[in-house]
Amino acid sequence: MTSGKVMLDTNAVLRFITNDDGEKSEAVADLLSAADCAVPVEVIAEAVYVLEKRYNHPRRLVAEAIKDFAGIKDGLVLHEKAVRCGCGCDAYASSRLDFVDCLLVGYADACGCSVFTFDGNLRKRLGRKAHG
Repeated sequence: MTSGKVMLDTNAVLRFITNDDGEKSEAVADLLSAADCAVPVEVIAEAVYVLEKRYNHPRRLVAEAIKDFAGIKDGLVLHEKAVRCGCGCDAYASSRLDFVDCLLVGYADACGCSVFTFDGNLRKRLGRKAHG
């Protein structure tokens, strides 16, 4: 990652996604247009948690919001394929797996890797890509 990147924190991502503070949402939108921005997976995971637990958004809507946000600009979300697959392959929207487990499903699908786990529900979702 180059030193010219601007990392967005969870608050910035949430303001943009929820648009609950128009001024802050617009500031984030302007930054996204003008700068080389990046959002770490950890920020996405925290945003998912806040959207579901604090805003009480259904998992399906949270998954859509995260997929939409990740698609705004190539390279915006670090490990975008895993994030989009974890949301987009219905791992998060249609299961009771927590978001980090869904990211592991996304990594397995996007990168072709396997996952070592003792979690029965995650093993079931991963199928042949599970070890443990």
